[in-house]
Amino acid sequence: MFEEVKKKLGFGCMRLPMRGDEVDYEQFNKMTDDFINAGFNYFDTAHGYIQGKSETAIRDCLVKRYPRESYILTNKLTGDYFQTEEEVRPFFEKQLEICGVDYFDFYLMHTQTKNLFAKFKRCRAYEQALEFKKEGKIKHLGISFHDTAEVLEQILTEYPQIETVQIQLNYVDYEDPAVQSRKCLEVCNKFNKPIIVMEPVKGGNLVNLPEGAKGYFEELGGMSSASYAIRFAAGCEGVFMVLSGMSDTAQMQDNLSYMKDFKPLNEKEMQAVVKVCAAFKGMNIIQCTACRYCTDGCPKKISIPDLFACSNAKNIYHDWNADYYKDIYSESGGKASDCISCGKCEKSCPQHLPIRELLKKVAEEFEN
Repeated sequence: MFEEVKKKLGFGCMRLPMRGDEVDYEQFNKMTDDFINAGFNYFDTAHGYIQGKSETAIRDCLVKRYPRESYILTNKLTGDYFQTEEEVRPFFEKQLEICGVDYFDFYLMHTQTKNLFAKFKRCRAYEQALEFKKEGKIKHLGISFHDTAEVLEQILTEYPQIETVQIQLNYVDYEDPAVQSRKCLEVCNKFNKPIIVMEPVKGGNLVNLPEGAKGYFEELGGMSSASYAIRFAAGCEGVFMVLSGMSDTAQMQDNLSYMKDFKPLNEKEMQAVVKVCAAFKGMNIIQCTACRYCTDGCPKKISIPDLFACSNAKNIYHDWNADYYKDIYSESGGKASDCISCGKCEKSCPQHLPIRELLKKVAEEFEN
């Protein structure tokens, strides 16, 4: 296990406090202070997060304000930002410069799938990352992963130098045949690779639970819905880090309250989790985590995650505001019916959602 990592909760910087389109530096400064003062030290980012504003916010609110040895910083090599072998190193050096650091503690080959892995191999990305490690510019090499357990086993077999694996894991996805959280967890443990967890609350879906599910946790009393989701993930075998994207100080304080002295779920809490899972499976919910990878390449600029959130709100919460917000998102981007079925979104979706078909249903639901 990595001795420099102090506690099991990491600050996932794909989601940060915002003021309009900009990161709210005043609030992020306070959250960073609270996080570090509570004994936590792991921060996670990537170049594409918040349209590049995540890295600069980390530079200004963390790197410039704290000694380098006081925090752990993870960054990632994302396939969208290089096309050839020669472009890998300049991009990596650019990330170091933007973040204002001389090295990354963890550097992950980002969103590895069967097809992306082939591209990374073709561009010798793994070999170059290992060179960065020899040069002292990264301490630990890892991957973040979004495919089947079989593909994960292939990657770990071909590159035994990989030190850690970041996977999507939460109690709803644990047995999901598309995400294969449990199977991927088992592969990591088979290869003795410490695990970083992303999406423990499934993009917020396990925080604001629908009526048919939240009562099971309310019966336990006292703790937030997020606490059960994050503690479930943190209690799984082989997990050393659980990332949480925190958008305001209240979310930060809630997470710190139960992760400062982490305790796995007890039997009664696990029984409630099983009931909540059953309730979710009985609902017509679009399992989108709002990672927004799908929107970057959309030629029609459709705000896909926001339209899916509106659909879920209308179908599950019976929220009459859903139509109003749908109009807002359609004005700033395209409508669901504008989809030309190019399929770019589905190729980048970590959840393997049939986005084109889902957009047709959203269009029927809202536009007719």
